[in-house]
Amino acid sequence: MSDKVDKNKNYAGRLSYSYRRNLRERLIESVLFLSAALSVVIMLSIVVMLVKESFVFFQYVSLWDFLTDTQWTPLFDDAHYGILPLVAGTVVSSAVALLVALPLGTIIAIYLSEFAPFSVREIAKPFLELLGGIPTVVYGYFALLFVTPLLQMLFPTLPGFSLLSAGLVMGIMIIPYVSSMTEDAMRAVPMHLREGSYAMGATRFQTAIRVVMPAAFSGIAAAYILGISRAVGETMVVAIAAGMQPNLTWNPMEPAATITAYIVQVSLGDLPHGSIGYQTIFAAGLTLLLMTLVFNIIGHVLRKRYREIY
Repeated sequence: MSDKVDKNKNYAGRLSYSYRRNLRERLIESVLFLSAALSVVIMLSIVVMLVKESFVFFQYVSLWDFLTDTQWTPLFDDAHYGILPLVAGTVVSSAVALLVALPLGTIIAIYLSEFAPFSVREIAKPFLELLGGIPTVVYGYFALLFVTPLLQMLFPTLPGFSLLSAGLVMGIMIIPYVSSMTEDAMRAVPMHLREGSYAMGATRFQTAIRVVMPAAFSGIAAAYILGISRAVGETMVVAIAAGMQPNLTWNPMEPAATITAYIVQVSLGDLPHGSIGYQTIFAAGLTLLLMTLVFNIIGHVLRKRYREIY
């Protein structure tokens, strides 16, 4: 009889333990789901806010004028609302930055992943990531007070504010993001792929370029997309060094304004809330969001296609 009672107690104990374990698992699953859902809710809230406020703006300004007008003077009496000057400034400054960041970041990642000794990697990578922690306003004054005078020694006609100076410093600022993520992606490639390449007689450089980089393309593409998004969304460097003058130009040696710099300029509080001038920042923000979305879609398509090939 006592054995039967003990068995019943053990069975009840196992049931109680199983119930508590399932309860903890469900609780953890619920917390993880809420964390994932929170990011989706925040993203949807941002989109809804931008679309709602931009809809008010487009009730006063036609979408055609917004996309085709070559002047952006929403704060003047003779107001024009053409986004092209801001888009041109954003594209030019981002292109200069990416011409610096992507090649240098990739070269640094290849060296750290495939060639650098362990001691060098352990010293260089923290310093590289520390470079990414410098406040962007410091980079802005570095561009204005150091890089611009240096460029003026090479190009005497270069004005005090230019997209070239801002873009170069933005590129330096983005290098840590590109190189760190690219190096992590390359280090994640299984070692047997490298060993197979070496067994076929390939050199370390050939292995890095023809084996490791294609295998790590998904992570490298993510690093590039992050660099592009970082360049397009940069604010303080272009606000300080590029001039904040809406100027439709594709010449990096001229001053111009970017979308983010204009948003900073209007957000200082000089315009009343709800005015058409104030609503322009939401239309500009929606344009910037769509530009970033296009870059991310392109990156997703490239990753998918490359995975199908390899």
